Amino acid sequence: MTTNTTGGIPRIGEAAPDFTAPSTQGEIRFAEWAKDSWVLLFSHPADFTPVCTTELTELARRAGEFSQRGVKLIGLSIDSIHSHLAWRENIREKLKVEIGYPLIADLSMNVASLYGMLHPGASATATVRAVFFIDPKRVVRALVYYPLSVGRNVDELLRLIDALQTGDKNACATPVNWKPGEKVIVPPPKTEKEVAERLANASYEKVDFYLCKKTL
Repeated sequence: MTTNTTGGIPRIGEAAPDFTAPSTQGEIRFAEWAKDSWVLLFSHPADFTPVCTTELTELARRAGEFSQRGVKLIGLSIDSIHSHLAWRENIREKLKVEIGYPLIADLSMNVASLYGMLHPGASATATVRAVFFIDPKRVVRALVYYPLSVGRNVDELLRLIDALQTGDKNACATPVNWKPGEKVIVPPPKTEKEVAERLANASYEKVDFYLCKKTL
C-alpha cells in the first residue's frame, strides 16, 4: 500500500485518506469506523435533489446486500448536518425508506478535496458522483466517477465488489460482464513451465495459452 503524495484523486493501490468529520450518526474518524471492513464511500452533488434521492433510497433498500458482503456504506456531500437530517426525514416520510448508513456533512469541503470529488468544470459548489471501493486494509481498490446528471447503477456496484472479493479469495481475474458463478480468468503464465502446465490442464477452457478460464 502506498500513500498519495501528489494530491488530487486517490489512486488504486493507495491508502484511502483518513479524516474526521460530522455525520448523521455522529462524528466519524474514518480509519476507526472503516477498520477491518470493506467500505463503499460515495458522494452526491446536493441534498433534496431528484437524482441523488433515487440513489440514496436504492442504496438504502439494498443495504442488506452490501452488508452480506461485509461492506459498509457511507455517503457525503458538502451540505450541512441539518440539511442531511432534514432530507433523511423527508425521504422516510415521502418514500417510506429509512437511510440506515451515515451521511457525512462536509461543509468545509475537506473530505471532498482529499478524495478529488470537486470538479470545477462540472460545478464549483457540488461534488460529482464519486464512488470509492476501499478494502479492509483501507486500500483504494476501485473508483468510479459519474457526472451530476447520471445516476449510478447499484447492480454494477455490487458486481464490482463481488469481482474484487472473488479475485482476492481465489487469486484470479474476472472477464468482461462477469457475474458470480461464471468462470474466472486464470492469471497469465510467467514461465515456460506454467505455459505447458496450463495447456495440459483439461479442466481449463482454453482460447490460447494466455487466455484460460476455469470454474471455481
